[in-house]
Amino acid sequence: MRNYEFTAIFYSDEEKATNGAQYVLKKFEEAGVQIDTQEDMGIRQLAYIIKKEDKGHYWYYEIQADPDKINTLTADFLLSGNLLKFLFVVK
Repeated sequence: MRNYEFTAIFYSDEEKATNGAQYVLKKFEEAGVQIDTQEDMGIRQLAYIIKKEDKGHYWYYEIQADPDKINTLTADFLLSGNLLKFLFVVK
């Protein structure tokens, strides 16, 4: 297993942000990802408009996962309408 940092930007609407965060946690659980740190960074101004949104709700996670699971999660998150943007970084 490798260590990763995962940052997700959800819609600024509280209900959509909550649903998005729950979706991410559910997908992490299904993939067997271990969450070491989870931090709500709040609503921030985006550098550019994404999907007609100028603000986003940021969440930061430190996780441990197998590299092949990261590929599966990336595909799931790209197809999901819950996230504006996301990024996995190897620590």
